[in-house]
This record gives sequence, structure tokens and C-alpha cells, in this order.
Amino acid sequence: MVNLEAVSNVVGIIGNFISFGLFLSPLPTFATILRKRDVEQFAADPYLATFLNCALWVFYGLPLVHPNSILVITINGTGLAIEVAYLSIYFAFAPRPRRLRMLGVLAVEVAFLAAVAAGVLLGAHTYEKRSLVVGSICVFFGTLMYASPLTVMRQVITTKSVQYMPFTLSFVSTLNGICWTTYAIMRRDVFIAIPNGMGTLLGLAQLTLYFCYYGGTTPKSGVELPVTSTASDADN
Repeated sequence: MVNLEAVSNVVGIIGNFISFGLFLSPLPTFATILRKRDVEQFAADPYLATFLNCALWVFYGLPLVHPNSILVITINGTGLAIEVAYLSIYFAFAPRPRRLRMLGVLAVEVAFLAAVAAGVLLGAHTYEKRSLVVGSICVFFGTLMYASPLTVMRQVITTKSVQYMPFTLSFVSTLNGICWTTYAIMRRDVFIAIPNGMGTLLGLAQLTLYFCYYGGTTPKSGVELPVTSTASDADN
């Protein structure tokens, strides 16, 4: 008889490796920023969004909210540390207006996280209620992150060019969504299943567009797409 828990753990570990690779995908962008000592036209928005997403999943995985979720904390904690590093580099080389905007957004995000933590820990007195509240918030923001490539997909359809939708990132993001959707089904965790199921569908749509419109253009790896790693190893 197949041990579904063991299989789901293996799938979750694979998902961790894929998610880690996605977290590292913006490295060429920041290597360019460090080399030129200028953020140029790169925006901090994808990294601010991923920072909030990772922080929420880390909170979801805490023993006080959703026990026995160590892999939730490890992968999203790693992602959180990576995003802090990215934002630090961006802040160091960004002009003053962009620095102030970034700090403002960060302040709002931190205040939101503090409010969620206080509300959940003081107002929800069971693991089920805490998981429901935090998980629902994670689903909302995770779905927004997975939906963010829609603007790039629209650009592909309008220009009939995949120049700004790199195949590798789309392919790996799709694998990430498939992996975590499979894990969620095995664990019967709706909070992981919803955003990653949407991510799988959007990833497949991106790949379909790529093969429909590819021809004579060279995909660029420096595209500023959010790292859609909402996958979190939540154990029920």
C-alpha cells in the first residue's frame, strides 16, 4: 500500500528545491545593479510583494498557528531572507524618491503583518481558527502573485512577441505550481491548493502563448516578474 504521507513529503521536498530556485532567479538582475551601481528602470515591487507573501506563509507555518509545518518555515523563511537581501541592495543603489517609496510600502506591510499576528493570536483560540484566518489571507495574496503575469501575457498577445516572457521562468513556475498542487491534494490542504492550482493554469497558459507566438525573438532573462512561490509545506 502506498504511503501517501511519505509520497507527499517527497513531493514537498521537491517543491522546496524548485521554490528555492525561483527565489534565486532574480540574481542576474541584482548582479547588474551591483555592477552598474544603479537600479536603472528595475522596480522593487516584485520583491516587496514576495517579501509579504513569504512573511505570511512563515506565520502560517508557526506552531502556534499550524503545527507540524517545519518545511513551511524553512522554505519561506529562506525566501524571506533572500528578499531582504534583494531589497537591501535595491535600497543601497536606488535614488531618494524610490527609497522613500520602498520604505513606505515596507512600513505598510510590516504594520499589516503585525495587525494580522495580533488579531489571530488574540482573537482565534484554536489551531483550526488560526489556520483558517491566516490561510485565507495567504490564499488571497498568493493568488494575486500568481495572477500578476497576466499583464505580461496581455503584452504577448498584443505584440505577438514572447520577448518579455522568458521560457525558462515560465516553465519552472509551472512546475512549481504542479508540484505544490499535487502536494496540496495529497494533504487535503485547500490553502495551498487554490493559489498553486491557479498558478498551474496560468503557467500552462503562458507556455501555450510562448509556443503560439515564438518566432524570431530572443527571450530576455531580466524580466521583472514576481517570484510566485506561494507553495508552503503545510501539514494537516
